[in-house]
Amino acid sequence: MFCTQCGTALDAPDRFCRQCGHATGVGGAPRPEFHTLTRDMQNKKIAGVCAGFARYFDVDVTLIRVIWLALAFCTGVGFIAYVVAWVAMPKQQPPASYPATEYVSQHS
Repeated sequence: MFCTQCGTALDAPDRFCRQCGHATGVGGAPRPEFHTLTRDMQNKKIAGVCAGFARYFDVDVTLIRVIWLALAFCTGVGFIAYVVAWVAMPKQQPPASYPATEYVSQHS
């Protein structure tokens, strides 16, 4: 096995090249899924802010909505924070879809 970056000969269990440090892709631990704080447009009620926070913290969206309403009605901070989060948080980008290819029959 050889390094694809510098061409140095490597042993089979090597995870990194000893010459340049390039990862070989052998036996690496899977990377954890990285969540970003975005507004969830599929599970939204108003703007997707609470759904986005629920997905980011991996909790139930109902819990986040109850906490947000308690902050809004008890302190008034929740209303301002919601508007700020609505403006500041980007929308969640939908997953990339591949264009549909039509099957054209070659037989006529």
